[in-house]
Amino acid sequence: MNEIDKVNNSVNNNASNSVSKHAPIEQDVINRAVWEACDTFRGTVDASIYKDYVLTMLFLKYISDVWQDHYDSYKKKHGDHPELIAELLKNERFVLPPAANFYDLHTKRHEPGNGERIDKALHAIEETNIQKLRDVFQDITFNSTKLGDEAQKNDILRHLLEDFAKPALNLRPSRIGTLDVIGNAYEFLIKNFASTSGKKAGEFYTPPEVSQLMALLVDPQEGDDICDPTCGSGSLLMNCGQLIRQRNGSRKYALYGQEAIGSTWALAKMNMFLHGEDNHRIEWGDTIRNPKLLDGDARLKHFDIVVANPPFSLEKWGHDGAQDDKFLRFQRGLPPKTKGDYAFVLHMIETMKPGSGRMAVVVPHGVLFRGAAEGVIRKQLIDENLLDIVIGLPEKLFYGTGIPAAVLVFRKKKQDDKVLFIDASREFLDSKNQNVLRDQDLQRILTTARQRKSVGKYAYLASVAEIAENDYNLNIPRYVDTFEEEAEIDMKAVRAEREILKTELALLEVKMAGYLKELGYD
Repeated sequence: MNEIDKVNNSVNNNASNSVSKHAPIEQDVINRAVWEACDTFRGTVDASIYKDYVLTMLFLKYISDVWQDHYDSYKKKHGDHPELIAELLKNERFVLPPAANFYDLHTKRHEPGNGERIDKALHAIEETNIQKLRDVFQDITFNSTKLGDEAQKNDILRHLLEDFAKPALNLRPSRIGTLDVIGNAYEFLIKNFASTSGKKAGEFYTPPEVSQLMALLVDPQEGDDICDPTCGSGSLLMNCGQLIRQRNGSRKYALYGQEAIGSTWALAKMNMFLHGEDNHRIEWGDTIRNPKLLDGDARLKHFDIVVANPPFSLEKWGHDGAQDDKFLRFQRGLPPKTKGDYAFVLHMIETMKPGSGRMAVVVPHGVLFRGAAEGVIRKQLIDENLLDIVIGLPEKLFYGTGIPAAVLVFRKKKQDDKVLFIDASREFLDSKNQNVLRDQDLQRILTTARQRKSVGKYAYLASVAEIAENDYNLNIPRYVDTFEEEAEIDMKAVRAEREILKTELALLEVKMAGYLKELGYD
């Protein structure tokens, strides 16, 4: 079984394995239930807005179910001793203050003020769990006019509370087992929101097969510090963590991230907790203008692995302040004012550990060949022998854009002084709206990357001298020849086919003359 199959089996079997000692819970039952909860908003509120409400409610329902489950367990074990039970509950992963839970909100759902009550409950939970949930709920309000006037808002939120109170969404650990089922449901929702959110989808989600590919390319190991400076909802980070756990069951690693959009940062925090990734540090802020992942000396923190899917060709990325960057991230050159691709690449380069550092980043193809300032930066990265692999991906792979992209792999310590080019743009599952990389496509990319050899019509291992001859242009067709020669024409076969066609035409002429004669057109 190859590594792609192992990872897929791990993902698919997590839910079923985690509930083997409990009543059988099918992942798709919970997925279907949470997706149906979205019907409350459809036709009234745009998906880019209501995703935050549904995902936050799923988080609230889960921590409420865990709290209630443990409360019932303690009561059964110790009897009716409120003070003892309260003391035991102080050690919970998330502590719920009185009345700040899903059940109290559901009980009062027919009363006016659902939005205000939910907001107060979330803020109370945040205050009680301030070390874990600081600011997580500050960018979302259920008491918003986006949900309509007071009567409509109250009605929508009543339906939402009722949707999450259904038996299918009983998320108690005693029923579903470990966190995997909840984390998978959360990820399922995020993916479906991405597929319906148009251009905004790229702000918070990377297609799972791309995340999986990037994780396997950087090969995370036990003990690694792993960072995504534009982490979105956190899927890339969690794919790296999951790969380590799948290999040896270890949780000895740390996940770091930064996200500029407040609501997306909150999604990442909740996503981490729902996947059991408590050993994380996700910061809220602009990575280029205000990097927050620093060490004790106020310098950029270094990581074993850096992965990212930054916004493509961001126009207002922070050019004005970059010239005086105190972290010296742009010493290799200043990216152009209206295209921030290399700003993110250079930031990532500077955060790799000197010995073990490796990174994978998604970029638009223009990064490979655009000249001027970008050409200068590209030349410097290649001359320093940092660029390891260039992989061309199919078009229509990413949510919100149809353009093809590439994955660049950099390493601080390479095994040679060459660059491997892989043209994986023609091998994919052709889907109506979104193309998909299949397991065999991922496996071929990974096998080629590991073997590090030229493969006809697919890959080419280029020397720096060859790249220099191309003026440091990394456009993949310059290195991987995908031209298909036309088959030689067999003139004898063509002549024979022509004679057959002439005979058939003569027979048709005779038949047509007969039909015309019968109709009186002699």
